[in-house]
Amino acid sequence: MSETRYFRVTGTVQGVGFRAATQDKARELSLAGWVANRPDGDVELAARGPVSALDALAQWLGHGPANATVREVAETAVADDETLKPPFTVR
Repeated sequence: MSETRYFRVTGTVQGVGFRAATQDKARELSLAGWVANRPDGDVELAARGPVSALDALAQWLGHGPANATVREVAETAVADDETLKPPFTVR
């Protein structure tokens, strides 16, 4: 069973390779979706896939890549978005 989740990550998450590293992790987990910078300095993403893979992504987002300093990860379950198809992309 697949589901879709929206994440918003705050902290030092822009200019540290966060989007590229998130894309790599999501593809490793075979997730569909996207990741993007927000104008306010946060990073947002939508991911679709098995619950176990989404849980693994959520755990990884809690620390992100080596140069990131994650302050908070807000996670929201949303209606399953079947339009999200692989590969996971950077916007």
